[in-house]
Amino acid sequence: MKSHLRKPKIAEKFLILAILALLFEWFLPHIVFAQEQIELYAQGPAKFILISGTDENTRPAYSLPENENKKPKIIKYTTITAYSSTVDQCDSTPFITANGTFVHDGVVAANFLPFGTKIKIPELFGDKVFSVEDRMNEKYHYRVDIWMTTRELAKQLGVKYVKIEVY
Repeated sequence: MKSHLRKPKIAEKFLILAILALLFEWFLPHIVFAQEQIELYAQGPAKFILISGTDENTRPAYSLPENENKKPKIIKYTTITAYSSTVDQCDSTPFITANGTFVHDGVVAANFLPFGTKIKIPELFGDKVFSVEDRMNEKYHYRVDIWMTTRELAKQLGVKYVKIEVY
């Protein structure tokens, strides 16, 4: 005797797969190795500093590892400029960096360094640590652009050619 069961169509298979994926997402626990992820991002043991703000823009900021003898990987001279969060200097979302974070003190834009790279600019800012979280126009390849709270502060910095330390 022949069975009258039909084979499921592709759309039905996709729907079943989507439902299984949602059930998996909702009911099975997610295991996150947070400490390993943080140390990977911070390139060593991380200290957390909470930046004031609302819940959606409160985020951890990272500092360099506690080791005082940490030597920079690269020391190079480059052009330093500054920018602020205005549509004419950025895109239509001036308060969100290219890396998806909210702008904050210590953000820099640099096309020649990967996101998350820590740098210092000792001649201008001493031991302050900056993090590469934004990008610039493609024509500015070897330049570092520092985020400032206002256009006036950015203009005050001007254009400088100084040494940076890359960690």
